[in-house]
Amino acid sequence: MFGYYLNLALRSLKRTPILTGLMVLATGLGIGASMTMLTVLHVMTDDPLPGRSAQLYTPHLDPLPLEYKLRDDSPNPTDDLTWPDAMALLKAHRGVRQAAMAGGSLLLWPGRSDLRPFYVNGRYATADFFALFGVPFERGGGWSAADDAAAAQVVVLTETLARKLFGTGNAVGQTVRLGEHDFRVIGVAAHWVPKPLFYADQTGTQYSDADLFFLPLSVAVSQKLQVSGNRSGWAKGDDSSLTSANMSWLQFWAQLDTPTQVAAYRQYLVDYSAQQKALGRFQRPPTNAKLYSLMGWLAHENLVPNDVRLQLWLALGFLFVCMVNIVALLLAKFLRRSGEISVRRALGARRLDIFVQLGLESALVGVAGGALGVAIAQLGLWSIRQRPDDYARLAQMDASMLLGTLMFAVVASVLAGLLPAWRACRVPPALQLKAM
Repeated sequence: MFGYYLNLALRSLKRTPILTGLMVLATGLGIGASMTMLTVLHVMTDDPLPGRSAQLYTPHLDPLPLEYKLRDDSPNPTDDLTWPDAMALLKAHRGVRQAAMAGGSLLLWPGRSDLRPFYVNGRYATADFFALFGVPFERGGGWSAADDAAAAQVVVLTETLARKLFGTGNAVGQTVRLGEHDFRVIGVAAHWVPKPLFYADQTGTQYSDADLFFLPLSVAVSQKLQVSGNRSGWAKGDDSSLTSANMSWLQFWAQLDTPTQVAAYRQYLVDYSAQQKALGRFQRPPTNAKLYSLMGWLAHENLVPNDVRLQLWLALGFLFVCMVNIVALLLAKFLRRSGEISVRRALGARRLDIFVQLGLESALVGVAGGALGVAIAQLGLWSIRQRPDDYARLAQMDASMLLGTLMFAVVASVLAGLLPAWRACRVPPALQLKAM
């Protein structure tokens, strides 16, 4: 029976090629525009560390003085931690693993004569960084807590940078000059590019290139290496050193495996804030201390630009207009076939049979419109990738979004065809047969 309905639907669509083309075009345009923006939103809000993100949390304290006023155009100092606070959290060791980190940019001096010095972006971090985030290694590994304490001049390179500097040879044990210092390579990290870079400071570059090197945080502080990103100070004097209690610049993440650990850590942050307030350092309520999950932190930071959300709503509005027009076209087409439908009813076809046949016809329009929508969405994503925004390069449709586009088109077309099909089924056969 399905094959029979499919044959009738195809014949009906072929009899009205212009009308069919208009419906497919309207569906394709609406689906293409909507799925372009939905794909962008999908890649920008996707889980950067599937399977691990549920155990990752970032603590935030409020050491600001009462008179400090936050401007709308300036970063919030409480998004990051000061050096004393980060070291206190590390020493307390309340999480299964924890790491403090900050971004850095250093001039790299290649040992090869065919390469000129160039700047590379990387991360200064404490020893647990790699285990905390599950960074994979091709060779070697990360440094130890003892290396942190000794400010050992060691470095972990990414596979991309290691290949650029040393070709296919083993980079472990080699020496790399970063800035004014030489570092011994102890590990080569495999391809690992979480998007967004949730652990980076919130400077609008969470969708940019990944880090190319990793250095011990203690080395960066002791050697006063260049730190990139936000450095927010609120001291009245000229206290701008990295170890100042009035300068926030560090990000901090902890692994908490159970709800009990989460609750205990949150209470510890409140207690720590109360202790610092009693010492006269913190002035604001201890309850200002926050603990965010990874996905909660991304939602709090609202990383999706407002123009992306606006364009999504405009695209969905355009899809709605297209679907309304398809409803009108299907209604006109189905009602013009009242005579044919009445004959089938007189020969024993049920209303359900007619409804299924017309619904299948709407679904075929959706399949064709979905295929066209995929092509239009790919064109739209290509145009987005030409934009200078750092998230633009991520505008790629994966297999799930490709399948979702086709399903979305079919469902939208079937829903658009419900009212026309229902109206056509309700036509009294006797009146139509009498007029024939």
